[in-house]
Amino acid sequence: MSVGIDITSGNFEDEVLRSPIPVLIDFWAPWCGPCKMIAPFIDELAGEYEGRVKITKVNIDDESGLAEQHGIVSIPTLVLYKDGAVAEQRNGAAPKRDIEAMFKDLV
Repeated sequence: MSVGIDITSGNFEDEVLRSPIPVLIDFWAPWCGPCKMIAPFIDELAGEYEGRVKITKVNIDDESGLAEQHGIVSIPTLVLYKDGAVAEQRNGAAPKRDIEAMFKDLV
């Protein structure tokens, strides 16, 4: 993935829990085929919703603790936060329109 904020255990609270706008987290790994498949959609949505939705990513290989805290058992998993709480979660690859539908009504 090329765009989006890298979320770590060190910045999770500031970037996600305290965000004034909805936050979409893409839990992914570089070796994950389905993650690579949706990466262009995530990149496009990050540009299209800049300033209205914060598009972020968590590499589960680097941040296994965050993945464990979220109960991530398969990737890609998309988790949407609004007002510091999980609003929706989706597992597996999905078309761009389905990813966008997670947050479109919130902005």
